Amino acid sequence: MPVTLAPCTDELLSSWVARHADFYGVPPLAMLRHCLPEMPSLRAADLNLNDNQVLRLARMLCADPETTRQTTFTNVAEPSRCLIAKEPMQSCTTCYLARTEPRVVIRNQLLGWRITCTLCGGLLQYPTGRDCPSTFGHYHATALIGERLLHDEASQRDRTWASPVRIARLLLMRRVKKPRVGDYEPWRYRVLGALIPDLDDVVDRRSLPTSSSPILPLHLRPALLAGIAIVERSGPEMLQMLHGQMRGENKARFSSAIEEIINSSCRSTASSQLQLI
Repeated sequence: MPVTLAPCTDELLSSWVARHADFYGVPPLAMLRHCLPEMPSLRAADLNLNDNQVLRLARMLCADPETTRQTTFTNVAEPSRCLIAKEPMQSCTTCYLARTEPRVVIRNQLLGWRITCTLCGGLLQYPTGRDCPSTFGHYHATALIGERLLHDEASQRDRTWASPVRIARLLLMRRVKKPRVGDYEPWRYRVLGALIPDLDDVVDRRSLPTSSSPILPLHLRPALLAGIAIVERSGPEMLQMLHGQMRGENKARFSSAIEEIINSSCRSTASSQLQLI
């Protein structure tokens, strides 16, 4: 293109394309398809670009391929993509360029496992800039361990005995609270509440996601991150203990998931040992 704009630090590809579209006065998807005619959506470009598409896009935007690739989530491990939001969920008051038009979106804003900024390490806030006071501040140090575990899995680095994303999904399954009180609400109680008792009293229907889309609101996220760290540190025995919190079909699903995680861990350990022989 005759005029191209450099990406901002950690800018998301769809945001970068949208700024070009604004400059040329066309819709963002039209701008993307001018570069990659086969691309169905901006979201698809953010998540999945092959090497050939990266090269073609980089040539059109007058950027090097590695810079172009780093604006996407292409290198994020597949299991971690359920933690990538569709819209910005958070921001950093230090790094977020809120005054630009069109507004710049950085990758950090969509990462559902973050409570701290990947660029400066500061605490994230809601996109409006509103602070998010959390009742889980005393779990902060443990939550940072959980954040690191999820980050390492997403970046496909070495992980421990179980996938942190799979642990997160298990912790968001429903549990049976005992003893049941008069105003018992089954939807409120999740396995995570057995580890983080404060959770049961602060959740509402809008704030609890499903295990298939385990992105918690920012003010509840430290609880999930701390829960992941606790289970990872305690080992499979903790999952067996949590199994006793389940009933009926959920208990069977939980048991099956535990068995699969442990078997996967055994295969991974055996494979690592063979590599050392």
